[in-house]
Amino acid sequence: MDILLSWEWFVPCVMFLSFFALVFMGVPISFSIGIATLTSAALMFPFDTTLIVSGQKIATGLDSFSLLAIPFFILAGSLMNSGGIATRLINFSQILVGRIPGSLGHTNVMANMMFGSISGSAVAAAAAVGGTMSPLQAKAGYDPAYSAAINVSSCITGLLIPPSNVMIVYALTAGGISVATLFMAGYIPGILMGAGIMIMNYIIAKKRQYPVSEKPTFSTALKYTLDAIPSLLMVVVVMGGILGGVFTATEASAIAVVYTFILSVLIYREIKLSELPKIILDAIVTTSIVLFLIGVSVAMSWAMTNADIPYMVNDLLISVSDNLIVILLIINILLLVIGIFMDMTPAVLIFTPIFLPIVKELGMDPVHFGIMMILNLCIGLCTPPVGSALFVGCSVSGVKLQDLIKPLIPFFCVLLATLFLVTYIPSLSLFLPNFFGL
Repeated sequence: MDILLSWEWFVPCVMFLSFFALVFMGVPISFSIGIATLTSAALMFPFDTTLIVSGQKIATGLDSFSLLAIPFFILAGSLMNSGGIATRLINFSQILVGRIPGSLGHTNVMANMMFGSISGSAVAAAAAVGGTMSPLQAKAGYDPAYSAAINVSSCITGLLIPPSNVMIVYALTAGGISVATLFMAGYIPGILMGAGIMIMNYIIAKKRQYPVSEKPTFSTALKYTLDAIPSLLMVVVVMGGILGGVFTATEASAIAVVYTFILSVLIYREIKLSELPKIILDAIVTTSIVLFLIGVSVAMSWAMTNADIPYMVNDLLISVSDNLIVILLIINILLLVIGIFMDMTPAVLIFTPIFLPIVKELGMDPVHFGIMMILNLCIGLCTPPVGSALFVGCSVSGVKLQDLIKPLIPFFCVLLATLFLVTYIPSLSLFLPNFFGL
């Protein structure tokens, strides 16, 4: 308590109190970060110096070749969202899990895992897959709130199963971590999360006696499989090229755009050429928001470093315990709370420089910590007040937010159990990178 009341905590308190006050007032999070940065930095430097250096940090924070991957992956995701890929993945998923109790719930999870891994967007997966699955599940007798809960809790798996924009942001913030290594590290935790949701769905569906899907004919199964193969091949092309050293993760993002364009426009023919300008414009708007968030978050990281916040938090946590197990428990609790109020990208940019040095000093691998952090913050996408996946899931299903909370609780328990396993079993994150020598 004495530490918290000391004068050195004045600037950090001003920074975070002003930030959260602005967020609660409804100020966009990027502007909240920028204003909080200027307010706190002005307490340490002359105001003209603060303005100049903050502007420089925003510009230099975006001056990275790795960040080029973000607009390309966003554009690829926008093309996928309109290109009929979700429907084909849903049909293919139904072939794989259609005879298991709760089959439509399993189909939702499988389709979200595949679509999310291709698009790298939880919101896109929730909208594209949930919008198609909700009417099918309602027709089969599923409780709409339960169907929405499955969709919301499983759409975030695509943020762990690569390619994932937030992994690129973490790699940049953590300083020199290979994007390919992070991509491979996310596979097992992402699949584990999806499998856990499917197990919970099986238990609940068995209890409620939800029906299984009709057995498809061989010709139907073959057609659905052949339709889905071109979409699934994108993962093979992107990850195979990265692992084979054919191209970098940034170059892979451009290849993903070309592949998705050919797939959606020329092969599936779900997108007309006249629709491309709107799709590109939407991708540009999303990219602008994300990159502005990254820029102001880099400026805030500079202000935090000058205020010695990472060192003070380190001293505070070490004063509680120097046991890695306890420290990780505390960090996870803090990140879960942060994820409720803050979007993933600024959270990664702001809190990685604070927590990463602490866990590295205690012997934790930065790749392992990155996967733990991303998984943790994914859960925040399913919680109000800023849970984007939650609100999209409610919108496409027509379910009110208050009706969705209770059905979500069992799946929250699964997500927290997965977080616990990934936190304390490093091999879940590090096995594949070590196996491939990354």
